[in-house]
Amino acid sequence: MIFTIAWREFRSLFLSPLAWAILAVLQVILGGLFIYILSVVYESQDKAILMEGWPGITLSVLPIFLTFAAFLLLLVVPLLTMRLVAEERRSRTVTLLFSAPVSMTEIVLGKYLGVMMFLLLVLALVALMPLSLLAGSSIDLGVVFTGLFGLMLTLASFAAVGLLISTLTQHPTVAAIASFGALLCFWLLDISPQPQGTGLVDYLAQLVSYLSLFNHYQPFLYGVFDTADAAYHLLLIVTLLALSVRRLDADRMSIA
Repeated sequence: MIFTIAWREFRSLFLSPLAWAILAVLQVILGGLFIYILSVVYESQDKAILMEGWPGITLSVLPIFLTFAAFLLLLVVPLLTMRLVAEERRSRTVTLLFSAPVSMTEIVLGKYLGVMMFLLLVLALVALMPLSLLAGSSIDLGVVFTGLFGLMLTLASFAAVGLLISTLTQHPTVAAIASFGALLCFWLLDISPQPQGTGLVDYLAQLVSYLSLFNHYQPFLYGVFDTADAAYHLLLIVTLLALSVRRLDADRMSIA
């Protein structure tokens, strides 16, 4: 049933112009950005090669490109997740959903996987841009695939946040705005003051900085696969999905 629900959610995205518009706009913006970054890098390449410690074409292009791609998708994911449960409440079909012979865990996982299928399609289109460099230059595929893996984990975390917030309201617009605000806070937590000592305030600042999604995404951009960063994303996703299941279970009990 999980994959049946996931496929239904994935197909429903393409029944409206939203998914097509998102794919088109993302490709235009990211394609333009990628070409611009390449033009800047190639204009300065001759001088850069002569400089000691030049990181190479892959590290000159990939971190900037994937950082911008992640931030742009931070704006897009709430538009995809806002309707997952909130729309069911708004259209009053949530009762039919709860009465179906499926568990809340299957419903949550199915809806989550449906969104992730779309995001993996987006990721594949994004991956074509850095991989296109193979046609004219030599790139570090290890760095590229590590960066793309980090982007996949980050998008999975975005989707889990959006799904949880969609279970908390019956208004898709409210869910989208709240999801965007929550994701932006998660992203910008790294701007908190850096700890200067060992006091309580410094420990709290360090904890806040550790919770930043960007801090656990950045190492992947430079080809560094840290299991602690991967574990952070996985733990965040599992926790948010579990909270979503609990929320729907509470709603089902209140209706019963």
